[in-house]
Amino acid sequence: MKRFLSGLLVAVSWYHISAQQLYMPRNIKKAYENGTRDISGAPGKNYWQNKGVYNVEVKVDADSKTVSGKETIAYSNNSPNNLNDLAIRFVNNLHKPQAPRSGFVSKDFLSSGLHIRSLTINGEKYTVNSDEWGTVEKVKLHSAIKAKSKAEIKIEWEYPLSVQSGREGQIDPETFYVAYSYPRISVYDDYNGWDMLPHSDRQEFYNDFNDYTFAISVPRNYVVWATGEFLNPDAVLQPEFLKRYKASLRSDKVIHIANEKEMKSGKVTRGNKWNIWKFRAGHIPDFCFAVSNHYVWDGSSVQLKTKRASVQAAYRSGAKDFEHYTEWMQYNLDWFSKNWPGVEYPYNVMTAVQGYADMEYPMMINDTSIPDDFQDARLTADHEIAHTYFPFYMGINETRYAYMDEGWATTLEYLIGIDENGEAKAKEFYKNFRVKRWISDPSAEQDQPIITMSTQVSGAGYGNNSYVKASLSYLALKDYLGDALFKKALHHYMNNWNGKHPIPWDYFNSMNTGSGKNLNWFFENWFYTNNYIDLKIKDVSQSNDLLRVNIENVGGFAVPFDAILSYTDNTTEKLHFSPALWEKDEKQTYLTVPVSKKIKSVTIDGGIFMDYTPEDNTKNL
Repeated sequence: MKRFLSGLLVAVSWYHISAQQLYMPRNIKKAYENGTRDISGAPGKNYWQNKGVYNVEVKVDADSKTVSGKETIAYSNNSPNNLNDLAIRFVNNLHKPQAPRSGFVSKDFLSSGLHIRSLTINGEKYTVNSDEWGTVEKVKLHSAIKAKSKAEIKIEWEYPLSVQSGREGQIDPETFYVAYSYPRISVYDDYNGWDMLPHSDRQEFYNDFNDYTFAISVPRNYVVWATGEFLNPDAVLQPEFLKRYKASLRSDKVIHIANEKEMKSGKVTRGNKWNIWKFRAGHIPDFCFAVSNHYVWDGSSVQLKTKRASVQAAYRSGAKDFEHYTEWMQYNLDWFSKNWPGVEYPYNVMTAVQGYADMEYPMMINDTSIPDDFQDARLTADHEIAHTYFPFYMGINETRYAYMDEGWATTLEYLIGIDENGEAKAKEFYKNFRVKRWISDPSAEQDQPIITMSTQVSGAGYGNNSYVKASLSYLALKDYLGDALFKKALHHYMNNWNGKHPIPWDYFNSMNTGSGKNLNWFFENWFYTNNYIDLKIKDVSQSNDLLRVNIENVGGFAVPFDAILSYTDNTTEKLHFSPALWEKDEKQTYLTVPVSKKIKSVTIDGGIFMDYTPEDNTKNL
């Protein structure tokens, strides 16, 4: 018992010391001091998060292009604090002319935004002028919501669908992607309190894990695809199409539930003037849906370890890539479950809708059609479905820390791409589409530290931090630890924070604990510096059967690379070196390689870790 306690104290002490090597903002330090987060990487003994149970009735008027609804939210304040304000978020106020945005929009993007008809909190009516609201607003409460108590919020509201479709809006005059469609309680968390960061259309989202029940009223002949379990197909579908839909839930083959002609015939849905489609989803960070009266509807399913998951696609007739989406998604869900991240797809359905966003939502994606490049189209689907794990399985704060989800989706897209397209094509695509623009551009904004809060960078700085450099850091760590240990550490992190809200320090500390290694030198190197990738061979010498190579790390990132040895007899040999090479000295390293033949030249090649100055990566003897 004494030996066990001693070991435990040593371990705790080691993690405490190692964690102090990484800079923490003052509010994050306070979370650790308060015990809501633990230095081991796990949620602390005092961890909490708030939750809403949303019961929503929503109506989509296809003629006026208006979404209206009423909702009841049972809100649990699990925090230790009394809440004197209630922050209400409505992302689609981004469409208001006066809303701050990250870029130019057309007139078709603009709308009048949210109109709140009524707001009641714990039975008390509130008068609010929603015309003056942005994407998030605080309402001063008449009576505080006490710590560890519940409140009931009722809201009636409406807003117009924008003509221009991006993440949501009118895909065409009779097809709508209805996302971020309901006022919600903003996140109140342990390190910032109320999340009051406005949505600007660049950084993405941060939501509580809530329970949702939606009743969606649409005109006859309109089909609804949505997040969650479809509760009443018998009540809204005609018998033949109900039969096909139910068959798709058990089928390995793609079933054409309804084609364009059938959709336009008006015989797919029940003949009521309005049909009410009901869906339910639990412990997820958002809910969305799409409606159309002419989109093709395909369906199938895939058997996973513990369940059979439905895959569905809704698209414009003739979209050649979307004709393959259902089978692609079958493969995708199976591959992610079995390989990387190697965690079973957590939901019962995944639906792809042809739109314009290339955007992920819980159990749904909204993708542009790329009919003339199936590799690109499929990788787009891969990327968006990979987001299932980050930020939905893990409740990432994408607004502040976009690299915690976009970097992982980019990595998973690359890894499944190797399987789908072969390693050479996958590497070429990753280099050209992801890395090349960053590493070729020496502008200062390219080299801002990844740890920089995502709302404080823009343009290339935002894109490269969130997608490129973050992904490269994860792949470099995979190379450093090896697949087995990397997956063990990754699963430790994911198990710690599934259904909760991790921040970067939870990732760092979880990976330390999960791998049993102090990786803070690596995290410091990749996340806290202005580094880039630039290796240089300074000197090469051969003495009999020993080759010595001096490599300078000009750019600073701890990257893996291959050393290609060319012999005078025109044969070559390739040796791989992991980032472990830079652990003791991040500025330079000396390779000492036993050889049996005369060396002609040495070349170092980082592969996807593209070098800023490749011309100094070869040295002749």
